[in-house]
Parts: sequence; structure tokens; C-alpha cells
Amino acid sequence: MPSYSVTRFIHVFGALILLAPVTASAGPGFEPAPTEGQTFVHDPSSIVKEGSRFYLFSTGSGLRSLSSPDLVQWTNGPSVFAAPPPWTARAVPGFRGYGWAPDGLWLNGQYHLYYSISTFGSHISAIGLITTPTLNPAASNYLWSDCGPVLQSSQASPYNAIDPSVLRDVDGRLWMAFGSFWQGIFLTELDPQTGGRLRTNSPLHRIAWNQSIEAACLTRHGGYYYLFVNWGECCKGTNSTYEVRVGRAKTVTGPYLDRNGTHLTDGGGSPFLHSSGRFIGPGHVGMVDDGAAGGPIWFSYHYYDATTRGRSRLALARIDWSQGWPVPVRAPAPDPTR
Repeated sequence: MPSYSVTRFIHVFGALILLAPVTASAGPGFEPAPTEGQTFVHDPSSIVKEGSRFYLFSTGSGLRSLSSPDLVQWTNGPSVFAAPPPWTARAVPGFRGYGWAPDGLWLNGQYHLYYSISTFGSHISAIGLITTPTLNPAASNYLWSDCGPVLQSSQASPYNAIDPSVLRDVDGRLWMAFGSFWQGIFLTELDPQTGGRLRTNSPLHRIAWNQSIEAACLTRHGGYYYLFVNWGECCKGTNSTYEVRVGRAKTVTGPYLDRNGTHLTDGGGSPFLHSSGRFIGPGHVGMVDDGAAGGPIWFSYHYYDATTRGRSRLALARIDWSQGWPVPVRAPAPDPTR
């Protein structure tokens, strides 16, 4: 997002067709696996599978939802809430129900969805939490319950409380990375029983900084934690300068280093995705949780499509972890039955 602009607009990426296997990294000419259906999306969440269907959430009025049987054909679902929870208007004056940049996971018998509320150019913001026992809107027990704010920021805060990315670690501990501009990306521990903050004064760890940084995605693979972040400006269509950088750490709280050994808090970050051809300003990486052993091998993001006047679309691509660093790979469409 542009400097001091914390809005995001979800545009999901077009047609996910079967492509011949190619192992080219994200250099010039890199293309994601295209998708079909309702793919104009911005700030896609991690993709969660329930039963035989995949679910995705994104920025929009009441928070948008989409689902797919195969990660190829996407259809719109209902907004998460018809009206925002009452606390949101008190926490962020001027908030009108347009939620940003959600992220979610399955935890203790409930799907937990974290989302951002703010207004353009402000860091008077909050990250909220809602839960439901099922993501299937046709199910009799489908019901989102408001759990209130998880974290808030004010004009005095060094961080902006938006763009949550949640990670349940192998030891059962729960973590949330967040932040946009100001003093960068922060990390705090959450309560694995409630999904809320572990304590009101739980330590905040500053894990990345750049002059323009946001849209963290935290994941684990092998013996490392990986932090994806966006540099540059979003939300300007084909003039967007978003690009994705990455670092890794041996402990979840850092320090996160890039390939050159530069700390991400010192402006480090190895290139992961950048504009290529009609795929402008890639950003807001989210992992696809399809139950694969050993960690995620597919990820989602959005880009600005030069063929549709810069509208943002959903994209999917594969990660090659073979050399200890994530490399985006053009590959066939995911096989949800594997």
C-alpha cells in the first residue's frame, strides 16, 4: 500500500489453467498459474480447506469470502458480516465496515478469522477476531461470532495494527505478525486457547523494517521461520510498485536475515516476487493450507492486471523449498485430491 495508505483492495487473479511444468523462478516472464471465476480480489488471506472445498477471504465490505473445489474455479460467498461489530466504530472513528487484509486458521474446533479496521492514511487501527465452527454457509451451524479486538494502535504507537498473519507453531504456540509502514513489522504471541492476545502486555518483537513495508506473511518450513513482506506502494493499478521480499530466522522472534545476512530490521529482504509483464505489483502473500506434509508448497497473492486496467486479481504459484529458500515456480494447477 502507498505510504501512509492502509487500504487494500482485493482483486483475484484470473484463470488457473493446466500449465506445463516449468521450474523458472520469478524473474522476467514469470507467470502464476491463472484462475477462473470470481477472481478480482485484493489482500487474499491464507487459503483454508474444509472438507473438499477451499476458502479464501479478502478485503471488502463486511469482508469478502470466496470458495473453490479445486483452487481453480472460484465463486463468491456471502460477506462475513452484514454490519461491523459495534466496537469497531468506537475503536476507529470513521470506520464504515470495509474490512482489510484478513487471515485465518483452524483452532480448537473453530475457524478463526483475523481482520483489519482502519481509515486511509491513519494508524488509529485495530485487528479484530471472529470465529465460526464451519466455513460452509449452507451448514446449519454456520455462524460468525465476534471476539472483539486483538490489538489496537493509536497515534502514539510505533506500529500500525493492520495486516495480521497468524502462525500456529509445531509446539502449539500461536503467533501473529502485523504492521504497515511506521516502524515496520511486529510480532506478538497469541493465546492458543482463545486466539486473542496471550496477555495485554505480551512482548512485541520488531522483526522487519523498510521505508515502505507491510503485508507480512509468516510461515515455517523445515528448521526455519520465513517472513514475507511487501515493499513499495499498492492500490495504484499499473502504477503500483509492490514487490515481495523474504527473510528467514531460526527462532520465530528473529532475527530474520536475508540471503546476504542483512537483518530485516535493517532494511534487508531478499527478492521473491516482482512485476513481470502484465502481472504488476504482486503482493500480500498467503499460504495454501491443504494438509501437505512438510509445510506449504502453494501460495496465493494478488497482482494488478495490465489487461484489465490494473484491477487486482488472485494468483496462485508453487514454492520450491529445495535450496533452503523459497523460490516461486510456475507449475501445473494444484491437484486438490493428492
